[in-house]
Amino acid sequence: MTIRPVRLPMRLALACLLLGLALLDAAPAAAQLLQGSGDDNVPVTVEADNGIEWIRDSKTYVARGNAKAVRGDTQVTADVLRARYREKPDGTSEIFRLVAEGKVVITTPRERATGDRAVYDLDQANVVLTGRNLQFQNGQDLITAQDSLEYWQQRQVAVARGDATATRERQKIQADSLIAYFVEGKKGGTTLGQVDATGNVVITTPTEVARGREGVYNADKGTATLTGDVRITRGKNQLNGERAIVNLNTGISRLLPAGKDGGRVKGLFTPGTATQ
Repeated sequence: MTIRPVRLPMRLALACLLLGLALLDAAPAAAQLLQGSGDDNVPVTVEADNGIEWIRDSKTYVARGNAKAVRGDTQVTADVLRARYREKPDGTSEIFRLVAEGKVVITTPRERATGDRAVYDLDQANVVLTGRNLQFQNGQDLITAQDSLEYWQQRQVAVARGDATATRERQKIQADSLIAYFVEGKKGGTTLGQVDATGNVVITTPTEVARGREGVYNADKGTATLTGDVRITRGKNQLNGERAIVNLNTGISRLLPAGKDGGRVKGLFTPGTATQ
């Protein structure tokens, strides 16, 4: 027997949806979208311009048309929201997967993430964004990507793939992929702690450009360590080596040998150009 999707008037549909959303209330505190309120008892509210469907066969709720889901201080908006739920042994139900499609925006008081599509796995506390305009904003730090952008709630880690960038004020780190680690901030919330960059790494400051195969950026110290075919360019002057430490705050760069047998470092300086 096939049960067709049930289309209900908005108020009744919303009531059924909220009743069925014993979902996130029963989910662990870690399974909030990004940095939620942290209160297990905060209910979920869902709004949509074009109605809400309850599809019993697939245990799915679908909200269409400027859809919005709010739980505490976390909000998800998209053209369409699809929520998959499952039944629990005690007879209640819980949502384990939320898919947002079309002009997706996820916001908390300190964070904002955007993309064309987002898949949120409540069990893994993981959200994956794909499509265009992939961005993750945390305070003064902005992470972007072309292929995918994901965030792991429990580990407080963001992974950007495909022409990935991490920007803070006038400083930028670019690479094929970036892994950003966030730490608890002194004033609450989270802040960027470290970025691991892999593949075609480029660090740009107002005075120079540094390139390498891999890099590690320490946000607290404002320093980046580059390794592998390192080139530091300032105007027409260039330093070449296998390892470098770039201080993005002071603008001082140090080119170092790769090791005891790593060879000498080289510099090309053009007369009449600035080196500082």
